Parts: sequence; structure tokens; C-alpha cells
Amino acid sequence: MSKKPRIKVPKKAAKGEIVQIKTLISHNMETGTRKDKSGKLIPRNIINKFTCTLNGKEVLSANLYPSVAANPYFAFHVRATESGTFEFTWTDDEGKEIKASNEMTVA
Repeated sequence: MSKKPRIKVPKKAAKGEIVQIKTLISHNMETGTRKDKSGKLIPRNIINKFTCTLNGKEVLSANLYPSVAANPYFAFHVRATESGTFEFTWTDDEGKEIKASNEMTVA
């Protein structure tokens, strides 16, 4: 499905600080409308769900559709309230999941 996702999470943040989280995953995002060289439709296979949690609590969840470009990129802000592990999950139409995580310390 894809290579290892790229994630950018600050290693440290002050309590109450608003930090930016960035993710990028390599994925072709086949819409099911393109044809191969022999004229057959290429089956749809897109990342249809992205979730981010911090210590098991959902921070962001997104449903994706065929109009999303290949290699989906997300950038969003989170208020640093506690130290912990950000866990990221991408799920595609075939049911495959790519997971990654990153730690942040709040002082």
C-alpha cells in the first residue's frame, strides 16, 4: 500500500501551547475511474479513513473520498495538555492499516 508515513510532532511543548502536527503518507489513491494500458478499469483503492489519537483519546478523524490527491498530507493544531503518544492510523479500501506513533513531552 505505502511506504512508512512521515510524521512531524514536536518532542517538547509547554503546557497550553498550541503545536502543529504534520503527516504525509505515500499512496496512489486509485479512484476506480482510470484505465490500465489494456483498457480495463483499475480497481478503486484509496485511503478512506485517517485517525489521530493522543493517549487513546481521539484528536482528529477524517473520512477521505476519491477526490483526495495521491500521498495525502495532513497538518493540524493541538493544544498541548499532557505528555504522551500520538498514534496515527490510515485505512484503505482493502482494509489494510498503516500505523505510526510519536511521543511528545509537555512541561
